[in-house]
Amino acid sequence: MERSGAAGPPPGPDESGFPAHHAGRCGGLAELDAELVRCRACPRLVEWREETAAHPRAAFRGQEYWARPVPGFGPPDAALAVVGLAPAAHGGNRTGRMFTGDASGDFLFAALHRAGLASRPTATHRGDGLELYGVRVTAPVHCAPPQNRPTPAERRTCRPWLSAEMALLAPGLRAVVALGAVGWQAVLPVLGEAGWPLPRPRPAFGHGAWLTLPATGQRRELQVLGSYHPSQRNTFTGRLTFDMLVELLTRAAGLAGLGPSPD
Repeated sequence: MERSGAAGPPPGPDESGFPAHHAGRCGGLAELDAELVRCRACPRLVEWREETAAHPRAAFRGQEYWARPVPGFGPPDAALAVVGLAPAAHGGNRTGRMFTGDASGDFLFAALHRAGLASRPTATHRGDGLELYGVRVTAPVHCAPPQNRPTPAERRTCRPWLSAEMALLAPGLRAVVALGAVGWQAVLPVLGEAGWPLPRPRPAFGHGAWLTLPATGQRRELQVLGSYHPSQRNTFTGRLTFDMLVELLTRAAGLAGLGPSPD
């Protein structure tokens, strides 16, 4: 049960109020990540991530699964954030790193590498030597959900982690790429909480959607771009091609000051 008021001890990792209480108190991304991986606030997600680890796919039998919330990946001074949906049960939930170890991640990291934003085109495990250049990859839900579908309540419970992450990145952040409609719908209000004014009505998602959030006294101008998610459904059908994703990431890199400015 979520606690109210200031009296009593802070909520523990198993309580729904744990993210909201602890995320905003973190003074840096390292502290945020350390708190995040302790979280057990969503019973259904905890059960699923641990059940998946106990019954791995044949290809991963014998591997030790991470089976905890998966923190964001990338430098703390990133100028570009890429926001997905949630870790995959046998991907990030296995490897402990966002988009690492599944087909969507293979597609994304290859595109980041082609765009000059990653040190290598493949991501297999946390110790594989992969580095991101000026980019942090994260998600609005940090535990693998059944059928890749977190509930609205689970999204709300996890949201403070993303809000705190965007606020900590804000001083150097210049562009955000939202992967999929869920990523788009999740990141816009979070950016509003971090101090950027949002347009009304909020623009609809689509591949190539692009809006500029104006600078304020405390926040620099921010570019927000939408991309189809690199799910197998989208990549197998050609809805999202490799060249489409590379082009969008290259444009985002330019807007973030990580490459040539786009036309």
